[in-house]
Amino acid sequence: MLSFRTVNRKLRAISKPVPKLRPGWALVRVRLAGICNTDVEILRGYHAFRGTPGHEFVGQVADVKGVSAATKRKWLGRRVTGEINVSCSGYGYRRVCDFCRRGLKTHCARRTVLGIAAHDGAFAEYLALPLENLHLVPKNVTDEQAVFVEPLAAACEILEQVRVKKFRSAAVLGDGKLAQLIALVLRTAISRVVMYGKHEKKLALARRAGIQTKRVSGDARDLKRIKENFRLLVEATGSPSGLAPAQHMTEPRGTLVLKSTFHHAAPVETWPIVVKEITLIGSRCGPFAKAIALLRSGEVDPTPLIERTFPLDQAPAAIQFAQRSGTMKVLLKP
Repeated sequence: MLSFRTVNRKLRAISKPVPKLRPGWALVRVRLAGICNTDVEILRGYHAFRGTPGHEFVGQVADVKGVSAATKRKWLGRRVTGEINVSCSGYGYRRVCDFCRRGLKTHCARRTVLGIAAHDGAFAEYLALPLENLHLVPKNVTDEQAVFVEPLAAACEILEQVRVKKFRSAAVLGDGKLAQLIALVLRTAISRVVMYGKHEKKLALARRAGIQTKRVSGDARDLKRIKENFRLLVEATGSPSGLAPAQHMTEPRGTLVLKSTFHHAAPVETWPIVVKEITLIGSRCGPFAKAIALLRSGEVDPTPLIERTFPLDQAPAAIQFAQRSGTMKVLLKP
């Protein structure tokens, strides 16, 4: 199969055998893969990953190993998307780690992470995941919608971590792909959501979805001049410089949710957290079932974020295009 690997901070095409399956695993033919900021950060050295990147995907089950005939019939040929953390149970370990015993599989001490840590990802014609990681895609959800399930689930994680309905308003700092999804998800539970961003084109997308927007330059001094503070603020700039203004914009005893991941360190002053008694929450992967339900019901439609789809064999060009200023979601199609 055609696959791409990270080599010297670039994507290099290789030809290799399709993944070998463990019992209880599925071979998935990738139909669409999404490029996100984490993939770009991996090319900059994030997690020191040297395999095939890509963790946002929708695919079709091509084979299943080590299951009953009935289970095989259930999955073969079905469209799926998949959770990216492969835990103790996925590998069949008899003695599971403490995190898995506590039900925290996304924090499994021995986990691999699709396209991010020790597990080849979706920038390929095929990938392999345990059946327990897979979710069926409803018939009324298109491939173009389903490829967003993983980042949409990450946005939904905020609903699991924070009792959002107790807030009258919320702010999202950032206007990129994940920030857009976060704003859409928050808007299903909170009547007023304000997005702060630098790019008018991106902010216009949010406005069309019913999100209030405010354009800022991105300069730290400009952000510190913002007068309105929020009890709930989500930092999703994808930049090390986002934390300082996020602290400034969070009111005393407010909640600040951090979503950005990046390779470089962020400059941090802890005194605003202490003096304002801010509750700081790190937020990562989230509930796939909730994300799929939002797509199935039509409450959230992420497809306006799609800017361009490249053939898989043009993955290096797609990555370059995705890094252009103002670019939204870029997809790969094998």
